Amino acid sequence: MKSSDFREMSDTELINKLSESKEELFNLRIQLATGQLESFNRITELRRDVARCHTLLRQREIALAEENQS
Repeated sequence: MKSSDFREMSDTELINKLSESKEELFNLRIQLATGQLESFNRITELRRDVARCHTLLRQREIALAEENQS
């Protein structure tokens, strides 16, 4: 997914996407360990998706904190 797609998601959707991505990443790592994984590219995509979700959630958390201080 593109980062613009992530920006359009609500916090709840981001959290759901984060948990789905982590679960899929876990399963792919198991496949990698057992030698069943065919495509390494998906692991890279998922790691980036997880990082994007964490980044956006943190940015929104900081923005909310700044609004409350003002």
